[in-house]
Amino acid sequence: MPVSRILNPQAVPVAGTDAHLPPVPTPALTADALRERFRQREPWLPEIPGDGRLFTDREPAHAAVLVALVQRGDGLHVLLTRRTEHLREHAGQVSFPGGRSEAGDADPAATALRETAEEVGLPRDSIEVIGQMPAYTTITQFVVTPVVALVQPPFELALDSFEVAEAFEVPLPFLMNPTHHRRHVFTFEGGQRQFLSMPWQGAGADGVSREYFIWGATAAMLRNLYRFLAK
Repeated sequence: MPVSRILNPQAVPVAGTDAHLPPVPTPALTADALRERFRQREPWLPEIPGDGRLFTDREPAHAAVLVALVQRGDGLHVLLTRRTEHLREHAGQVSFPGGRSEAGDADPAATALRETAEEVGLPRDSIEVIGQMPAYTTITQFVVTPVVALVQPPFELALDSFEVAEAFEVPLPFLMNPTHHRRHVFTFEGGQRQFLSMPWQGAGADGVSREYFIWGATAAMLRNLYRFLAK
């Protein structure tokens, strides 16, 4: 059972942050620097490979998400979505666009692009795939490949209103600064578990400022991206 069904993650106390770690330098967060970093194709292991001990007998299923980096005038921004509240899984949570692989998908990039088109309508000709990160295994046995891409404005989104409540952007430098990486620790089934969060206060697509609670697998994959870029 997903942790979010058992507890309110926003109510779990913060055990600490990683402010002792340096942010990714600004020159490393440009489109050209990211292209070059992924071209190097150096083998690397993610800091957080998954959610930890699994609570399901479900067979592993492959999935992919798009880490879409939008090229704005003030730098790169990460495109994220907030799920609708009525969904059975991950209701109301912040996530990357993406989903389960289908038989016709040639590779994880194809899955991520197809799912992104279905969920938020991001035009394919605006997207430049530059690489992918190691797979992340969720507690529900989804093996998720994060596909990293640059997105060139202007573009218009068309949200699937059944799955996506809104889409919004977070500045990449904010997410690549461990000062904003908060650690939460809680007790579950007799043992201690932890997760990361990266709460961001900013304007949504409607222009209204609110706090977006980025946590769980989404925050973990962003943390893995931080480790990759900070090397």
